[in-house]
Amino acid sequence: MNYPNMVDARKRGKEEVKYIYENRNYNEVFKGKKYFIKTFGCQMNVYDSSRMANMLEEMGLKKAAVLKDADVVVFNTCHIREKAAEKVFSDLGRAYLVKLERAAEGRDTIIGVTGCVVQAEDKEILKRAPYVDFALGPLRYFRLREVVESVFRERERGKGTGQECSDAGQRHLNAGPACSGKSREGQQNAAYVRLNDAQEQIETGKIEKERKRTGLLDTEFSAVSKFDLLPENKSEGGCSYLAIQEGCNNFCTYCVVPYTRGVEVSRPVEDVLREARRLAATGSVELNLLGQNVNSYHGEDASGRERNLAYLLNRVAEIDGIKRIRYTTSYPADVDDDLIRCHKELDKLMPYLHLPIQSGSDAVLKKMNRRHTRDEYLRVVEKLKEANPAIGMSSDFIVGFPGETEEDFQQTLDVVNRVQYVQAFSFKYSRRPGTPAAVMDGQVDEKVKKERLQVLQDLLFSYQTKFNKNSIGKVMPVLFESKGRHKGQLVGRTPYMQNLHAEADGSLLNKIVEVRVTDASTNSLSGEVL
Repeated sequence: MNYPNMVDARKRGKEEVKYIYENRNYNEVFKGKKYFIKTFGCQMNVYDSSRMANMLEEMGLKKAAVLKDADVVVFNTCHIREKAAEKVFSDLGRAYLVKLERAAEGRDTIIGVTGCVVQAEDKEILKRAPYVDFALGPLRYFRLREVVESVFRERERGKGTGQECSDAGQRHLNAGPACSGKSREGQQNAAYVRLNDAQEQIETGKIEKERKRTGLLDTEFSAVSKFDLLPENKSEGGCSYLAIQEGCNNFCTYCVVPYTRGVEVSRPVEDVLREARRLAATGSVELNLLGQNVNSYHGEDASGRERNLAYLLNRVAEIDGIKRIRYTTSYPADVDDDLIRCHKELDKLMPYLHLPIQSGSDAVLKKMNRRHTRDEYLRVVEKLKEANPAIGMSSDFIVGFPGETEEDFQQTLDVVNRVQYVQAFSFKYSRRPGTPAAVMDGQVDEKVKKERLQVLQDLLFSYQTKFNKNSIGKVMPVLFESKGRHKGQLVGRTPYMQNLHAEADGSLLNKIVEVRVTDASTNSLSGEVL
């Protein structure tokens, strides 16, 4: 059998790659093997992880309940905030210890990193985690099957020869099964020796050069859409994510997304509808349309005419079986009248919208390179509430952006009081390497950022709690998505994305059920099934 050549793979056209993937027999290699994926970040990352799971299962791997049972471990990463990026490296360290333990038992483990951290910090990964076997940027994970098979094949060729413990195997830095005759302590020592050797190689650039040569570190933007080369999306429950757009053209000064995911690309209308119909046919009753800037969608229809998000929402609403529709994340400046009309006329479109403002100060918004002012944002919110008085708003906030004054911060609090968000996400500003804001003057003291964040969150939580408490006694349609912590309990979401738990039969899982809300807290509701 001819195995994948990582260099030649770069030269293949879309149809050729599709043919290769659709006609490969992976069972002989991956029979009995398991995978584990941990996801960091936004719903787009959740979607990407689900597609990677599709690919690994297509190869014959089964999902592992815990990391230590996995033969392939993938960390799908987010780089939007420093804390998220550092969490990745922390988890990688723990995965490496598991890798050593499994090696002592004669079991091999492949560790991979995907997502935005790869695109932004590929050199840092090689430096801090040289035991990582492969890394793929967010637009390159369609090559996951090829890369995973390549690593496995190389390991198989080295078994029994000791080669995976030699220089040839150092590219993967693995204490593999061929070393299993050594004690556990000896295995760990051997692995750490190789790790030290790897550090020396990194300093001379050898590993980085080799990985780029082989394709095991792949951060380049794809010449073709990743969506064209992914296997069919499969429904995993009543709610499914469906990516309709990738990348961003806004270049907010605090954000790495345009640098890690590239410019905006919208999927053709028919491609989206085809995937939506497949998901509906396999059990999805709710679709969440995803994009970094989802309401900038401009996909072409069958005639080549460019269409907006409102058009797409109306077409998705026509699909039998789809009972709920959401979209995220929206950009205020791209909310047009067509989209507002959808919130008035489309019954399937949920009365909940996540519309990030980031700051209530025009001065800060300008420094952030946001394409809207405070008043423009509030006018959009007003129009949405006029179109649908029942709509609940959610948002993102960043406190402590460079140059933010106390007056700027008070303006943010004023916006919160005006809109009265039903949910929100709030964070301290995090300096991200390579972004304009990271080198701006007027960096705010950490203590001040912490204090402001606490004040903001207290206010946001007060409105969230009030909204939840006002839900008591109401009857809401709830989509039950998972089992609860207690026996006989299911957990689901209301139209307003509130978590609700209730005593319910397991047969109601992945179904929309009428529930009366009986109690509420800041973060969840309790209810009884009618």
